[in-house]
Amino acid sequence: MTRKQTAALTVLSLVALALAFLVSRRFWFRLDFTRNRAYTISAVSRNLHTEIPDQVRITYYLSDKLRSMHPMPGEIEDLLREYAAYSRGKIRLVVRDPVKARLAEQVERLGIQPQQIQTVAEDQSSLVTVYTGLAIEYLDAIEVLPVVFSLDTLEYDLTSRIRALVRGSERQIGIIAGDRRWNEDYVYLNQAFAGAGYRPYLIAPGDEIPDSLPALFVLGGAEALDGRALYRIDRYIRLGGRALFALDGIYVDALGSFEARRPNDQGLLEMVASYGVSVRPELVLDRAALTLQYRTGSPGGGGVQYRIIRYPHWIAVLPESGNLEHPVSAHFGGLDLFWASPLELHAPEGVEAVPLFTSTGDAWVMRDRFYTNPEDAGLFEREAAQTRGLKILGASLTGTFPSWFSGAPKPAGEGSEEELPDMPARPRPSRIIVVGDTDFATALIGVSGGGQNLDFLLQAADWLGNDDDIIGIRSRESGAGRLDRIIDPEKRIAAMRLVQLVNVILTPLFVVFAGLLFAWRRRARFRLSAKEHFDDV
Repeated sequence: MTRKQTAALTVLSLVALALAFLVSRRFWFRLDFTRNRAYTISAVSRNLHTEIPDQVRITYYLSDKLRSMHPMPGEIEDLLREYAAYSRGKIRLVVRDPVKARLAEQVERLGIQPQQIQTVAEDQSSLVTVYTGLAIEYLDAIEVLPVVFSLDTLEYDLTSRIRALVRGSERQIGIIAGDRRWNEDYVYLNQAFAGAGYRPYLIAPGDEIPDSLPALFVLGGAEALDGRALYRIDRYIRLGGRALFALDGIYVDALGSFEARRPNDQGLLEMVASYGVSVRPELVLDRAALTLQYRTGSPGGGGVQYRIIRYPHWIAVLPESGNLEHPVSAHFGGLDLFWASPLELHAPEGVEAVPLFTSTGDAWVMRDRFYTNPEDAGLFEREAAQTRGLKILGASLTGTFPSWFSGAPKPAGEGSEEELPDMPARPRPSRIIVVGDTDFATALIGVSGGGQNLDFLLQAADWLGNDDDIIGIRSRESGAGRLDRIIDPEKRIAAMRLVQLVNVILTPLFVVFAGLLFAWRRRARFRLSAKEHFDDV
């Protein structure tokens, strides 16, 4: 080959590489072998461009310092570029360093706050201020993700917020907290709603419920909601409003002596039963249980002891106990329930009722005497033999629901002269979710580390708010899971021994064997080469 041919071939190769690079931005593919396809854009996001009339601008405010220190920003940027590439020009991505662009003050006014991380260089540690947040702009509206440092819910956050911006709608959730305090008892749920772009709309019992409210969460309140409050909820559902009810069949004093009693129902439990789900006045206990640490007096009476026990009243609902056919529980990661009550389904005509999740087959109930004090563990299984079996703990209902106030006069409220509005002449189809536990949404989540409870509640909000197609993309990466999922002691010991065998014996032996094999093959090749050399000589 001549020198000119070599030069021409080199130039053509460089041109081909440049053209291939340009084409690769439009035509490319990705192989994703992760279990939940964490790096694959879902169909709903790929087709989002059909819902966007004007261009959406996504600005990723990322410090170059953070990019050089950690691989996660690069993965986030890759996903954002892939997300924009599918939009056919409807989504524009810009990546900027706020410090270099001298936009730090402006970015912080948007709500993207600097984060401090510790670095170690030359045996000295220091704090570095970095930014990693997103601003999504559409026309004159803007949504902000203050801190982005994970792929887990990034696609969901983008798709849900872009939809809300394009539709000009606010992602609201109505909240009736019964006799509890929203800002204290539901602090984790409040934070989860804010992180998912929902704005809680607090409604005092008896106050008007806006007809346009996408979904309503009724968290307890069997003893607090009077006739006027129930009438407004019933009317909201008859108008097509969607609701989640978290209800206790048995009230347990979680902050005191663990005393259990039947609630003095003012009508809420009866109204929900008329829709097709009865919350039984019983407590469910299960072998699949969480651990409880409690304080007790020492036998000598001279001090305090702390004990940890498996507490069967705190149920660890397993992922395999979810209904995989339902959108809310299709990607079910389990739940932590605290003093749950079983549900009984009896759907009226025009309503379909299906379980969302259940206990294990080793569950049982307390029906008469409610022993909840951990010191009474010997009495926990008094009714186990007669009541053992699978229990429904969460259910979904869809259809046109009957009115609990049908044929009855409008309830009058004490101290209120406001006349309640009439029920609609023609009821609309609705959706309802019922969970036989109120505490699973409260700050008790912090005790068990039950982040999966928040995932379930957010997925319920999506389904009730009609965003069925984005429920499955909320979590793109499954968590590691807890180490106490194996309930049977013998199986747990066997699993631990297997892990020890693999990690302590088999893996080192495999490394040693591989090293010996490679050394033997190298020596064999050397001998063969030497023999061929001497034969040639």
